[in-house]
Amino acid sequence: MAPPLGDIAHLGHVELLTPDLDASVRFFTDYLGLTENGRSGDSVYLRTWDDYEHHSVTLTAHTTSGIRRTALRASSEEALQRRVKETENAGRPGRWVEDEPGIGPLYVTTDPDGHELALYWESEWYRAPDELKPGLKNQPQAKPGHGVGVRRLDHVNFLAADVGPNGDFVHEVLGARPTEQIRLDSGRIAAQWLTFSSKSYDLVYTEDWTGSNGRLHHIAFATDTREDILRAADLALDTGVFIETGPHKHAIQQTFFLYVYEPGGNRVELCNPLTRLVLAPDWPLITWTEEERKKGQAWGLKTIESFHTHGTPPVG
Repeated sequence: MAPPLGDIAHLGHVELLTPDLDASVRFFTDYLGLTENGRSGDSVYLRTWDDYEHHSVTLTAHTTSGIRRTALRASSEEALQRRVKETENAGRPGRWVEDEPGIGPLYVTTDPDGHELALYWESEWYRAPDELKPGLKNQPQAKPGHGVGVRRLDHVNFLAADVGPNGDFVHEVLGARPTEQIRLDSGRIAAQWLTFSSKSYDLVYTEDWTGSNGRLHHIAFATDTREDILRAADLALDTGVFIETGPHKHAIQQTFFLYVYEPGGNRVELCNPLTRLVLAPDWPLITWTEEERKKGQAWGLKTIESFHTHGTPPVG
């Protein structure tokens, strides 16, 4: 039986690895419009303008690209301790660390594929300096006057050698709801979308055709409107940011999106999922068949079908 909904409140932040830290920082600040909020050693902390916490993304210098950590905020200290107990009961014991500014103790464990997941409750609310104070008191920071101006970190899409056990772990142990999935004719689950809140998804698992473990497909940032994504495509052309595909609309989850690459080699999605929420407490899991999936991933576009049914070339 899955735990009660609400012990995990939402996706908090991620740590990305990059072999070109300076170029990656410029991409996230100049192109996406994030704000730098501190440095420590080889790591830079960045935040979206509508994030109430200290940072949304940590960029850390490394020999390759990829994701090191995905942090999930619990809804209370009691909820955090319940999830810690359940991860240990599920045979996935972790460790406690305090290694991020503005964040209290994190319980670091892994999913069955080896992706590092951190659970936490204590969080320091962001207070903008004078030059970044917003005109409206109900937002944490003024909107950036440059770049895309993404609003928040929206979701993380992991690659996994076997999607099923990972989706089961996030659902049965952490309390997420699966909202949509792809089931191949063989019965194997090729991808699954899960949510901790009224958003239609926070985490995604996609089958890695290489059979590797612990890799990243992409992280995604939400924009205010579809027009922001069209503008992002224009800005990418103007500034030399590589566009992989889009703008398009996904069939699954109906997200309007653009895929780009940052200089360190990580795929980044810009998306506008804000109009689609899962409000029904008894939302049924929507399953797409292999035949239905052959109709295309986005508006019938078949050239990118491999993104979610057959995996993707290595991303780090």
